[in-house]
Amino acid sequence: MNNKILAYIGWLLVAVLGAFALGAVALNRGETVSAVWLVTASLCIYFIGYRFYSKFIAERVLQLDDGRMTPAVSRNDGLDYVPTNKWVLYGHHFAAIAGAGPLVGPVLAAQMGYLPGTIWILAGVIIAGAVQDFMVLFCSMRRDGRSLGEMIKMELGPVAGGIALVGALAIMIIILAALGLVVVKALGESPWGTFTVAVTIPLAMVMGVYMRHIRPGKIGEASAFGVIVLLLAIWYGQHVAEDATLRPLFDYPAPQLAWAIIIYGAVASMLPVWLLLAPRDYLSTFLKIGVVTALAIGIYLVAPDLKMPATTRFIDGTGPVFSGTLFPFLFITIACGAVSGFHALISSGTTPKMIERESHARFIGYGGMLTESFVAIMALTAACVLDPGIYFAMNSPAAIIGNTAEKASEVISNWGWAITPEMITQTAKDIGENTILNRAGGAPTLAVGMAQIMAAAVGGQTLQAFWYHFAILFEALFILTAVDAGTRAGRFMIQDLLGNVYAPLGRTDSVVANVIATVLCVSMWGYFVYQGTVDPLGGVNTIWPLFGIGNQMLAGIALLLCTTVLIKMKRERYIWVTLVPTAWLLVCTLTAGWQKIFSPLPVGFFAIAQKYSDAAAAGTVLAPAKTIAEMERVAFNNYLCGSITAMFVLLVAAMAVFAIRMSLQAIRNPNPTVKESPYQTAQPGVDYATAH
Repeated sequence: MNNKILAYIGWLLVAVLGAFALGAVALNRGETVSAVWLVTASLCIYFIGYRFYSKFIAERVLQLDDGRMTPAVSRNDGLDYVPTNKWVLYGHHFAAIAGAGPLVGPVLAAQMGYLPGTIWILAGVIIAGAVQDFMVLFCSMRRDGRSLGEMIKMELGPVAGGIALVGALAIMIIILAALGLVVVKALGESPWGTFTVAVTIPLAMVMGVYMRHIRPGKIGEASAFGVIVLLLAIWYGQHVAEDATLRPLFDYPAPQLAWAIIIYGAVASMLPVWLLLAPRDYLSTFLKIGVVTALAIGIYLVAPDLKMPATTRFIDGTGPVFSGTLFPFLFITIACGAVSGFHALISSGTTPKMIERESHARFIGYGGMLTESFVAIMALTAACVLDPGIYFAMNSPAAIIGNTAEKASEVISNWGWAITPEMITQTAKDIGENTILNRAGGAPTLAVGMAQIMAAAVGGQTLQAFWYHFAILFEALFILTAVDAGTRAGRFMIQDLLGNVYAPLGRTDSVVANVIATVLCVSMWGYFVYQGTVDPLGGVNTIWPLFGIGNQMLAGIALLLCTTVLIKMKRERYIWVTLVPTAWLLVCTLTAGWQKIFSPLPVGFFAIAQKYSDAAAAGTVLAPAKTIAEMERVAFNNYLCGSITAMFVLLVAAMAVFAIRMSLQAIRNPNPTVKESPYQTAQPGVDYATAH
């Protein structure tokens, strides 16, 4: 009893500290705010959310049962279904879900100030993002590891399932293309980064063989070896970049790297998860969590001020970084830091086929998403400790601020943030770059913020260039691991579709079926990645808006399924857990989709397409295009974006109708109507993760 009282007192103190820190961040009246308060408030909220809310969901809402076999145990095939140690699977799951979103989205959202993004990241992850990941993982775990589309087919009907499978696959392809393109852009002509990322592949395979066949269960030994080699690879990468003989071996332009990533994605999707995917993602997680933790420690040591104001003038939608008002586009832009539909594909893809016990779902699903959200907070903090003038110089397009330091400083100073040409050129010199102008996409901005914080904490200004390039490498490795698992999840989705046409193609134990599905998957997302490297007006400009909208719409679909499942389990009294975030996401995504389709310039896709199409017809060239052909390509890309957005809106609306109809039927039925796999009793005390 005394221990229990002490525990509650401890949690009360955490709550008080969190409330005080959040108040310091949110209620300032123009005075300087330290980034320490933002990090402290975030950590306290995460701890409380995991300790109390996730426990409530696990014990009351889902009623997790360790006496029930998971599909990893009941269907163990050594290929896709493999019971995996909780910590290794946490590493794989976190590496798979934590892609470009938590690094890029919050940085872009910083144009509206630090406060709107902070509030949504913290509130969104507790009530929406982590809930979705946890509950989709639970649903898939209870249905033999089935994909999101297959579960919708089971619970909402075959028509809904077919629509969801096609729609989810389309969204997945866009997501993988966005992730892959960011990696290619980060590693292009960067031998240091390419070398280090390449080393992680054979290193992971050695770890996989060691943990499965040589020393089963000896995770600590394999982890120590992997971390040491990874650190040596990062250190040696600088030598590779400077060596005249070694540099050409790892110095490739973006189009060649696109092919390399396409081939890697195909191979990783077909190999057993224990050989490459799980150990590589686990290894990458050490670097990810290590760097984010080091950045947090650096913030506490340096205590930098948040130089970006709490809110800026650009909440009205006139910002140079991205178009659109605070509602709904802040929530669309931040994406993965608060809630991500991509996670639903991983939580119903690789992870449920590897989870050993049902109770592990809380730590892996809810806890993994909280960890990613902390990455988003770190990214937002790194962007907001920069001088606002530097932030806007890096993230604003040349069409608005020009491509010279003099012109950029003039435009940005007129916005209210005084900056000189010398400040711009000196920042570029400090990080070893020729220029920092027009470096949109979030990754370079995050790298500069991290470099300034880490250099102030360790090594001083002389090491700022090192920390900058280390951060770029970290981001590339961070994102690439999501491509690994995403491709495998995409293969599962394609096999679900093909299995409806020809049953043998749906068998995950068939080599031929696996190869066909893999080739189809990587061909689709690989096409967009490659085109993004050879078309200067395509790539991120075309894919990223679709990524944000499609990603959040997919989260809404996943939460619709979870709400329906709770009703069919006769646990209607708990449906608020999923219904509240579902309603919010549907309102946000449908509003954003509507505006992207029908709004005038500069938000609407069709409005932009019409502008460039009319100008091209009149023989006028508009920036950023340089020729009439490029003008026509800009118009085509925006017509394509608008059409795909319209398809996504119709998909979400249809899913909402199917979910409401099925839920009403389930409410009228006094008995549970949920469709779960038959109960199989697990052997108590058996460590299935090492019992091969």
